[in-house]
Amino acid sequence: MPAEKLYIGGKWIESDSGETFKSINPATEDTVAVCQKGNKQDVKAAIEAAERAFGWAETPGPKRGQILFKVAELLKKNKEALARLETQEMGKILEESRGDVQEAIDAFEYFAGEGRRLFGRTTTSELKDKFAMSVRRPFGVVGIITPWNFPIAIPAWKLAPALVCGNTVVFKPSSDTPLCAIELVKILEQAGVPPGVVNLVTGGGGDVGTEIVKSKRVRGISFTGNRETGLWITQNAGIKRVGLELGGKNCIVIMDDADLDLALDGVIWGGFGTTGQRCTATSRIIISEKIKEKFKKELVSRVKKLKVGNGLTKVDMGPLVNKSALDKTSRYVTIGVKEGAQLLCGGKQIKGKGFFHEPTIFEGHPDMEIAQEEIFGPVVTLLGFSRLEEAIKIANSTQYGLSSSIYTKDIKTAFKAIERLETGITYVNAPTIGAEVHLPFGGVKQSGTTRESGWTGIEEFSEEKAVYIDYSGKLQRAQIDV
Repeated sequence: MPAEKLYIGGKWIESDSGETFKSINPATEDTVAVCQKGNKQDVKAAIEAAERAFGWAETPGPKRGQILFKVAELLKKNKEALARLETQEMGKILEESRGDVQEAIDAFEYFAGEGRRLFGRTTTSELKDKFAMSVRRPFGVVGIITPWNFPIAIPAWKLAPALVCGNTVVFKPSSDTPLCAIELVKILEQAGVPPGVVNLVTGGGGDVGTEIVKSKRVRGISFTGNRETGLWITQNAGIKRVGLELGGKNCIVIMDDADLDLALDGVIWGGFGTTGQRCTATSRIIISEKIKEKFKKELVSRVKKLKVGNGLTKVDMGPLVNKSALDKTSRYVTIGVKEGAQLLCGGKQIKGKGFFHEPTIFEGHPDMEIAQEEIFGPVVTLLGFSRLEEAIKIANSTQYGLSSSIYTKDIKTAFKAIERLETGITYVNAPTIGAEVHLPFGGVKQSGTTRESGWTGIEEFSEEKAVYIDYSGKLQRAQIDV
């Protein structure tokens, strides 16, 4: 199998390291691709190429947007092929992979339109014959570091606003899904993104990621991944714009007046979609004691019927992304049992090839580790409550604050939850997953600092510069000559 290449300065090249690594299908453990193991020298070359290409910022915003529209069209034409590749490389079921590619299409279409906006503001001055406004300016070179769970959509969330704002990019994808990133960059190239504007370096975080983060020539970092890496980035990036999306311990609150069938559908989709490998996955079900036993019985019955297997076949849930993720899920199951949580179903790895785990449900208490730590696997914990105030207290009891949900027919209850749940996203009568690209996305507390997507995506990837134009013909001193 010939090795894929890096993309630097508009050319597909081999790594300075002379080394490669394999991308593995998590359902079969077969090799999907052999990719370049980039190093610090490759990153330095990519940064230099991005600096040389910063004339991209002088291209009018609408023309940059036109190229992004072409990217969206090419993604549409290649949607099925990209979805199948994603399922092979990452493992999620094909229906979800199609959704991932569609999200990338939506992102490029949305931000392409922003090329005709990129709004600043106009305001009054405190002095006569003086005009005040703000304009948007790009950072320069931006480092984009993305995870494996949405290997086309998440890069699109970051690349599209970064590019339409006029930045140039050094892009490091996860080493679990490098081929998805390579195919996406090929589409950018085909759409007419100029050489050097986007540079792709595959390889490990130790060499590639560290060099991107620490480089003083990189003016902004956008990272999606785990909290520990995010903390390291904040300690090592220096003074530059840093956007972090760091996961969550998301909950669905189910009130006793909820539509239980609807809530049941939401829990299964939120908890076991993408094998629980979403930063917004539902991992805690905070449910009224009045309905808990009935709901628990129905939930366990439904979950036991979920079919697990290769995402290219007719199944409900695919594998975890790699052996480490599988072992982590098993480790948390063991912790849950030792803590005294009641294992209602699942709990075991599935024997044979591939990194498969049974969908698992616990019943436990809010202070248990399985109810506090992000597992990133198909494990859901039921937690009971008596009053809304107690439910909200449980919901807010973790260090994370990304996504939350409440199922209720009472509008007052819904709005109280919206006000008091400490998360960046709240859904009413829908699960904790399902963000749309034209709204802000991000969390509070330890879930991160960014608000990607939507109008805030432009704010994440640009500076707002204040401009003063004095046409009085004389010296005017602000705060003095008033």
